[in-house]
Amino acid sequence: MLVALSVIAAVCLVAAAVIVYGEFRWKSGTAELRSRLEAARLPTEPKVFDRRELEGLPAPVQRYFRAALRDGQPIVAAVNVEHTGTFNRSEAAAQWKPFTSTQRVITRRPGFDWDARIAMMPGVPVRVHDAYVAGRGTLHAAVFGLVSVAYVHDTPELARGELMRFLAEAAWHPTSLLRSQGVRWDAVDDHSARATLSDGDISVTLLFGFSEDDLITSVRADARGRLVGATAVPTPWQGRFWSHAVRDGMHVPLEGEVAWLLPGGARPYWRGHITTVTYEFSE
Repeated sequence: MLVALSVIAAVCLVAAAVIVYGEFRWKSGTAELRSRLEAARLPTEPKVFDRRELEGLPAPVQRYFRAALRDGQPIVAAVNVEHTGTFNRSEAAAQWKPFTSTQRVITRRPGFDWDARIAMMPGVPVRVHDAYVAGRGTLHAAVFGLVSVAYVHDTPELARGELMRFLAEAAWHPTSLLRSQGVRWDAVDDHSARATLSDGDISVTLLFGFSEDDLITSVRADARGRLVGATAVPTPWQGRFWSHAVRDGMHVPLEGEVAWLLPGGARPYWRGHITTVTYEFSE
């Protein structure tokens, strides 16, 4: 009995050590990523939103900014976001697993790091970095933060997909969608418009959809790189937003869902709720 208890205690100690070391390693990687994100930061101009900037924009885009921003709204320079939600690990079936995450966003030069903890099974977390830093993309998933199960970085397809994510999530920091912040808008119809954002040699375009109350409800890409094994397969992609609320004077969505649009129909893989959002404004 004493031997068995000793073995159990030893196993528990080893498991605890692995968890602690994995957490330490992962936090170190997060700090390094976010340090590079800050190093790529550029000055944000202008300092405040002026409604005269809306002249010449497509009608639904003008209505959106009038609904989402007040005249004189300070321009967002950085954002800290905390989420809770579920992540579907399978395209073939519903295998939704709970996650929590933090995200750091820098608006100029555009970049972000999403640091998530997904509970794949009781006591077995998978840590995930999904990041766009200085024009480069990173997707890294590791059990306990130690054993990598996916690691893709520095490919043109990934960088383009991550810049798409930044542009889509600008609904959380609406001043980033202004023309003065580098976004070009093209008319489509009375409730949608295309937005194009460039960063260095990378340029992406998304179709934004607006609701009857003039707020963003959807974004769509004709093709975004979907990882199938180690290969990025261009696939239609869509994000949906709802539960808009006012945060620091801006109307932003607090809930959303992201899906691949496959031949058999939409396959959602991320559903999340913003629990906390904190803005840093241009000074």
